[in-house]
Amino acid sequence: MGFIRSERVAAFLLLAAAALGLILANTGIGPALMELQDAHLAIPGTPLDLSVGHWISDGLLAVFFFVVAVELKNELTVGQLNSVSKAVRPAIAALGGVIVPALVYLAVTAGSGYAGGWPVPTATDIAFALGVLAVFGKGIPSRLRIFILALAILDDIVAIIIIAVFFTADPNLLYIGLAAIGVAAFGLLSHLLSTRYQTLAAVAMVAVALTTWSLVYLSGVHATIAGVALGLIMVRKPAMHVRHQLEPATNGVILPLFAFSAALVAIPQVAPSQLAAPFWGILIALPVGKIIGISIGGWLSSFVGPRERRPNLTPQALLTAGALGGVGFTVSLLMNELAFVNNPEVADEGTLAVLLGSSISIIASAFLVSRLAAYYKRLRLLREDAHRRLTSP
Repeated sequence: MGFIRSERVAAFLLLAAAALGLILANTGIGPALMELQDAHLAIPGTPLDLSVGHWISDGLLAVFFFVVAVELKNELTVGQLNSVSKAVRPAIAALGGVIVPALVYLAVTAGSGYAGGWPVPTATDIAFALGVLAVFGKGIPSRLRIFILALAILDDIVAIIIIAVFFTADPNLLYIGLAAIGVAAFGLLSHLLSTRYQTLAAVAMVAVALTTWSLVYLSGVHATIAGVALGLIMVRKPAMHVRHQLEPATNGVILPLFAFSAALVAIPQVAPSQLAAPFWGILIALPVGKIIGISIGGWLSSFVGPRERRPNLTPQALLTAGALGGVGFTVSLLMNELAFVNNPEVADEGTLAVLLGSSISIIASAFLVSRLAAYYKRLRLLREDAHRRLTSP
């Protein structure tokens, strides 16, 4: 199962699953698959009654957000974002990569009544972005890699905040309070994982996690936030071990299954002029807005902090980071579903826009990452040649 942990494999599986979902949705079995996706599965004796699609997006995807939260906590405590000086530069770039795509979306959709979809193009799929970087970016300096990784992680933090704040309506405070107790209990139990009671603690943590997820779902807050809270509260070292154990499942099953389910969309048989404004807003904002926003933010961040600690953010490097940021995919698909939950037709067009916009960003970032890697390879060879000339007798 080790190969499934690879960022390259994870990106390939995600893309293949989305492509398969979109293809099958537009064949003869498409209607049957969509009907299956809408079929409800209830847990007897509980108020939980979700469609298959929502069990995937609200249930299984919470595991992915748990893994993301564990990684975020690790980076914020002992990793690349464990101090203000380390976090401020990628944070400025990430902020630009959120504000500009939102503004581009709002400009394109002005007067259409669909302003609520502005969060869709603000997200970056960290798994996919790092997959592209792993495939095409051999030879890129570690300082620049770290900047791009930190930028993607901070983008995820913003996405989590947006989901929690903007996609919560009429929250049930009682359920939220009970969920908070569950989160606290989960954190306390995680301290027992390094003692002789680890088996009992692990079983109890699973039960508490499921209960907490249920309470968050019933509270009106999007259920994936439960995964975030549990990942952040868990003790770091055992959490990293759990993350390692869950990685094959998230990369090989959960994310591809979500991508397949989200991409089950019938392509509208209409002229481009008849597509809703959100389609064009998302399609333009993801690849274009992200490149502009991250490039501007990254350029501004290059003036912050001690010169010797700044990454070498050349215009080519900034464009590359911006193109990688435009790969919205998983989180953008989720935000699209939440933003247009009451308008299925627009949601379907939004899904297509996310897939197309992300695909454009994938192609652009693959090209730019390859060019950047080739540049640094040539630079390294020139330096090695100069060194040989100086040291040769």
